[in-house]
Amino acid sequence: MTTTDISDADLRDRLRAVDDPALGTDIVSAGLVTDVAVEDGTAAVELALGAPHAPDEAAIAERVREVADGAGIDTELSASVPLFDAAESSVLPGVKNVIAVASGKGGVGKSTVAVNLAAGLADRGANVGLFDADVYGPNVPQMLGADADPDVATVDGEDRIEPPTAHGLKLMSVGLLIDEDDPVVWRGPVAQNTLTDLFEDVSWGSLDYLVVDLPPGTGDVQLTVLQNLPVTGTVVVTTPQSVAVGDTRRGVQMFGEYQTNVLGVVENMSGFVCPGCGDTHDIFGEDGGRTLADSVDVPYLGSLPLDPAVRAGADDGEPIVTSDGGDAAAAFRDLSAAVANKVGVLRRHHRQQQSEEPN
Repeated sequence: MTTTDISDADLRDRLRAVDDPALGTDIVSAGLVTDVAVEDGTAAVELALGAPHAPDEAAIAERVREVADGAGIDTELSASVPLFDAAESSVLPGVKNVIAVASGKGGVGKSTVAVNLAAGLADRGANVGLFDADVYGPNVPQMLGADADPDVATVDGEDRIEPPTAHGLKLMSVGLLIDEDDPVVWRGPVAQNTLTDLFEDVSWGSLDYLVVDLPPGTGDVQLTVLQNLPVTGTVVVTTPQSVAVGDTRRGVQMFGEYQTNVLGVVENMSGFVCPGCGDTHDIFGEDGGRTLADSVDVPYLGSLPLDPAVRAGADDGEPIVTSDGGDAAAAFRDLSAAVANKVGVLRRHHRQQQSEEPN
């Protein structure tokens, strides 16, 4: 068969050689090949991939190119996001994926994880926004060195808040709307209404990921986010100690009650490497995050070391994930890749289920 003999159906059949290990089948059977058009030696292939810059989806796309190259034709790939039903009427129409970062207990480094996760995704090439929903402790702007007041622009005839940018991220936080030393003393309904207004008033534009930093616990703000935003999935942060793990377990159960997907558990402050002797000291215990993930049957996303450089980066407005070298920077980069991969699995599995439903 020559290049000119290859039809749309021929190429689609060849693409059955491309497996999706996470789904346990090939991409055609899984319904991930949504369109194929071969014309003049070039194939336009549309794939239902919804996690931009995820390593696993990049590998799938590369295998598609290899199959097309083997058939002697060039390939133009495009990706379509398989939306969940809740996202179809989203208040965030230009946002492909919403990732909430949560913890059951304060002091576990949740905001640090959220900032470095967002910066890590942006560093991979994604368009990323970071929404600081921790209204009572809005310190994300400080962690990013951001102090610019948000601008207001007219979009579709309405005044909308234009989020400032820092480290390649679009950022919105209550901390940008109040004076630095002003305490946030709000009753629950006020916090809920403020967040709801921000959901509707911020002009995020087109984003691959919006990372939402939730306050600790399982209160009004968390419920407001879950009820108003199309959350793709949640990253749950804990430290190894049993007190933090117990509170985090309750947070995971809350997400289950609201049918929110948990992308996985990450263990922060997992171990301190002594700079003098090189020994690792488990200051807060060990394996609490992995044990929690196994007990509630969600993925374990890995561990993040207790490293003074992480604290220094947060104080200086420089996310550690964008620094050169170091175990902590590498661990946060691995976390960003793992979260993107989990989002991709979630999206592709949803597409597979849709393709299997009877018409």
